[in-house]
Formats: sequence, structure tokens, C-alpha cells
Amino acid sequence: MTQNQRTVLIIDDNPEDRELYRRYLLRDREHTYQILEATLGRDGVAQWQSGRPDAVLLDFQLPDLDGLEVLAALQDPTHPTFLPVIMVTGRGDEAIAVQAMKAGAQDYLIKGQLSPTGLHLAVNAAIAAVQLRTQLQQSRERERQARAELELRVEERTVELQQTNEELQQEIEQRKLANQKIYEQAALIDISPDAVFVRDLECRILFWSKGAEHLYGWSAAEILSQNSCQFLVVLPSPQLETALKTVVETGEWQGELNKVTKSGQAIIVYSRWTLMRDQAGQPKSILSVETNITEQKQLAAQFLRAQRLESLGVLASGITHDMNNILAPILVIAQLLPHKLPDLDQETQRLLKIVEDNARRGASLIQQMLTFARGLEGKQIAMQVTPLLTEQEQIIKSTFPKSIHVNCKILTPNLWMVSADVTQLHQVLMNLCVNARDAMPNGGILTITAENKVIDQRFAQRHLEAQPGPYVIITVSDTGTGMSPDVKERIFDPFFTTKAFGQGTGLGLSTLLGIIKGHAGFVDVVTSVGQGSEFKVYLPAIAAPEMPTTPKPTFQLGQHELILVVDDEAPIRETTQTILEAFNYRVLTANNGRDAIAVYAQHQSKIRAVLMDMMMPEMDGTTAIHNLQQLNPSVKIIATSGLGVNHQQVVQALGTHTMLPKPYTAEELLNTLHLILAD
Repeated sequence: MTQNQRTVLIIDDNPEDRELYRRYLLRDREHTYQILEATLGRDGVAQWQSGRPDAVLLDFQLPDLDGLEVLAALQDPTHPTFLPVIMVTGRGDEAIAVQAMKAGAQDYLIKGQLSPTGLHLAVNAAIAAVQLRTQLQQSRERERQARAELELRVEERTVELQQTNEELQQEIEQRKLANQKIYEQAALIDISPDAVFVRDLECRILFWSKGAEHLYGWSAAEILSQNSCQFLVVLPSPQLETALKTVVETGEWQGELNKVTKSGQAIIVYSRWTLMRDQAGQPKSILSVETNITEQKQLAAQFLRAQRLESLGVLASGITHDMNNILAPILVIAQLLPHKLPDLDQETQRLLKIVEDNARRGASLIQQMLTFARGLEGKQIAMQVTPLLTEQEQIIKSTFPKSIHVNCKILTPNLWMVSADVTQLHQVLMNLCVNARDAMPNGGILTITAENKVIDQRFAQRHLEAQPGPYVIITVSDTGTGMSPDVKERIFDPFFTTKAFGQGTGLGLSTLLGIIKGHAGFVDVVTSVGQGSEFKVYLPAIAAPEMPTTPKPTFQLGQHELILVVDDEAPIRETTQTILEAFNYRVLTANNGRDAIAVYAQHQSKIRAVLMDMMMPEMDGTTAIHNLQQLNPSVKIIATSGLGVNHQQVVQALGTHTMLPKPYTAEELLNTLHLILAD
């Protein structure tokens, strides 16, 4: 199995949920998956025991066992292990989450809130957490065994030394035997991958193992008799003084230390100190065993960052739901007023058009926030990049320091068209320009160019992501500090940043690369220290489509049909009712799912369609829709939501006729209603 291949066991009796998890997992571009399935808890336990998959997606409610019973069955009571199990349930019950975590689960997810990115993060984080815990456990066990063996050897050699001292009664022989003891132990110590060394109380190195040579880079010849504090510690630390005092008083100390290798690389080690005494019982030297835990610490930090990003996605979802509910009545009213008041003067109509355009712009910004917080797909359209570059130049000139001269050029007349998401492409350009600005703290020249270029087979062979054909190339270059080869190799790694702590997340360029790959393009970087940087973004060119004329909005009239509008937001209910009544519909309203069921039960024979909000208090839209379908299996329902969800999946899961995202326009509302009533 390759490093990027995962084996995931799905234990769930619902075939639709299993298929959804499978599709989500297979969308992960960084890993491939072998997916196992079980519909019963006992079958899942049997597959776990026979194959030990990398991760388990466990439904809490199963026909034979609940999730907690399955967790208990997965554990080996004689040899408890860390389980890469993610509990999944249709209910957001905090008590279940707590029980699941206590029983050994690594994470807890709610089915209705799952996204591909969230599932990928949860699976990878669970695997990483178990690996980290297992590595730490193995490291502690190796430490215990090595320490026990070392103490045993020290005890044995001490007895031999005492016997020899009694026989010879000479100080010179005692020293020879003590040195011989160290050399004999070295053969065993050198087998350990950990750094093992001995120093006197003045920090001078007396012994240096092969593991220490491999970890720190200095050979024994270079460091013996040298002061270890001058070689291994970045700066004098109060922690070292405390550790030295503790080991002298108690005989041992252990903890994490920041060290530096011969090449200047900063590392984190877990260090264990043991005080060595002479025959008179006086402190003589300190034995240190140190394990490199830098990668484990970085892995833990990435896990915490992933959790924070998941929290950001949840927060963004809540904000966008509320913002879409705010924008929905504004957008509808801006479209409705010109029809209700046809004699409005041109200035008033212009102002209403501004309101409508800005409401649409706000909805677009909300969609952008969801795109980058939760990984939703953007909408690509045929476009030319010249207007985007012009807008970017204006933003830079008005916001960047005056010490940075901006030069924007279109190198090829009549640039080809590309298929791109405008918002995402704007994000790419802004990220590159901000990085260029930060690379020129004392000022410089920022150049943005665009040109057409046909890539041949020879060029494509030198770039793995390239395909022969026409491209539009956007180049952002600066005269700043540039990058070393090592930094250039890592700039697209998630969480890697050269900026000071708190000034960058390390996600900008990795997000940029993901966007460009999503557009079937690639990025080329040319840079060197002190010579600035040049980023070339290659976007495949497309044939220019015929530009259709924008049709005038059409508003379908009703035939006095009775419509039930369900929404907990009063402005949305009122504006929706107003526009429906203005276009020949009759309207009943309800502010939550319970009221909606009561109203529908009373007027079931007359209500032709239901407009149902998905997020409401007391009873949400999903539950209300299921209840209405029990009253009337053929009820026509339009689901509405301010959350950025997959509309097709919602329609398939709920059995509704269609999904109308907020904020919707009057035209979208009337046309959607007309279509389902005509069906």
C-alpha cells in the first residue's frame, strides 16, 4: 500500500449514506481509498479484526448494536489500542459525542452537516492522531526498554567496578575500568536511533553516540570535550538551569527542549536526563537520551489547524445563512417595486437598480466565503482577463505603499478567452500581489502582464501539469527579496510560511494552486535570493463564445393557486407573500415546521405547493417535509436555504421537487413555482 492510499471501513445500514461517504472520499485528490462496507455492527467488527483498516466511519444507530457497543467490541481489552474511529449520527447530540470520545473514537460528525472537505479532514486527522499516539506510545516503550537495559548494564558494570576496586585498590585502575565501561556500553547504545551522550557537570561532552551524530550532525571527534551548550542550544535558556538543578537534586529530569543541528536546523527533542555518581556517591556526570519529536509536534500542530479550519467552515455557514436571509427580502423588494409602481422616475429606478445589484454582489461575496471556508465549487464562465487585471491595478495603486511602483501590461493584443470563476481568479491575483508587496518592504517594482502563448509538446514534457495547446499567461513579478531553492520547494505546502508568527497562515499559495488546478492550469515559479520572484499562471484558452443578449426578466403569472410559505424570518415571509399576491397567487404563511403542518392539514385540498425554509427553530425544514409527505406523498415542495449546500443532493435526499437558494430573485421564485405547478 502506498503512503497516499487509505483503507476505510464504513459501518452503516443506510446504503445512501454509505454511497455518500464513498463519493466524498473518492473526491480527495491527495489520497486514494480502498473502501470496505458493513451494514451490521458485528460484521464491521469482524472486518476490523481481519484487516485492521486505516479508519472507520461508524454509524451510531445500527440494527444489531449501537455505536458505543461496536467501539467496545473493536477494543482488545488485553492490549488496548487507539482506534481511528469517526462516529457519525443523524442527531447532533453532545452527550453521544462525549460518550463516543470516552469510548475511544477520534471524532464525531453529524450527517446533515457533512461536506467532502470536512470528511477528508476528519478521516486524515483521525488517522494522523492514531499514528501520532501510537508513535508516542512506541517511543515511550523504547525509552523504557532502553533505560531499563541501560540501568541494568550500569548496575552490572558498577558491581564489576566495585569488585575490581576492592581487588586492585588503585585509583588509576578504577579510572581505566570506568572508561572501559563507557566504551563497552557504546556498542549497545549506538544501536539506538535516539541521541545518547554523557557530559560532566560543566557541560563538556564525554561520550557521543552514533544516534547523536545522526541527529545533530557533529561527529564524536568534533564535539568530545566541547561545551554542549555552545553547540546544541539556540540561546541560553532558564529551562536548562532548572533542569540541571532538578537532575542534581532528584537524580533525573525529562522534558522538551529546543535544539539546533550542525546545519542550523531548529528541532524539538524529548530529553531524559539521569545523574551519574562516582564511587563516593558524588555527582559526576549526566546521561542524556534525546528523541527527535519535531515531526510529531508539526503533525499535532497541523491537526489543530485542521480543527480550526473546520470550525471556520461551521462559522462561515452560520454567517452566510443569516446574511442570505437578510439579502433575500432586499433583492425581492428591489425587483418588485418597479412592477408595483410603474410610474417611478428614472432616478428612483436607477437607485433601485443599485440596491438590486449590490444585493447580488453581497450574495456573490457570501458564496465566495463559502467557497474558501468549506471548499464549495465556484461557477466558471467564459471571460477575458483584461478587465480583471485593470481592476486589480486600480486596487493595488490605491492600497499599496507609494514606494511600490505598479506596472500592468497586456503583451498580446486581443487576449484569448478562458473559462474561469471570476471571484477565485481575483483571489489568485490578490494573493500573488500581496506576497509581492510583502517581499518588497523597502519598495520596488510590481509588474503584472498577460499574454497569449501556444505550448508545444517539448514545453509540456518539462511541466507535469501542462498539456500542449493555447494558454493565457498571467505573470506577477517583483524586485523583492526572492527565495532560496529550499523555500521555493515548499511554498505550495499547506501551512508553510516564511512570514513571522501571526502574519500568515501558510494557506495562501496552497489555496492558489488548488484553484489553478481546478481550472486545468498550472503555475511556474522563477526566483532567487536577492533577485525577486516571478509567478506565471497558465490558464487554458477557449474559443470565444457567442455573447447572447440579456433577456428582459420575465415574471410568470399565477392562476389563483394557494401557496404555503414557511420561513422563520418575518421579512422573507412578508416579501415573498407580497410578490406572490402581486402576480396572481393566494398565500398562507407559517413561521416554523409545526405551524406549517397544522396549516397544511387544515387546507390540504386547496394548497397547490409549499415553499419550505430548511433552517427553522422548533422543527426544521427536513422534519417538516417528511411530515408533509406522510400527509400527502404527492405534495409539491420547493426547499429554500441560505446555506451553501449541494442542491441536487438535498432534492434527492428529501424527495422535494427543487431547491431555491437564498437570496432568490422575484423572477427565480415565480419561474420556479410556475414550473413545478405545470409539472
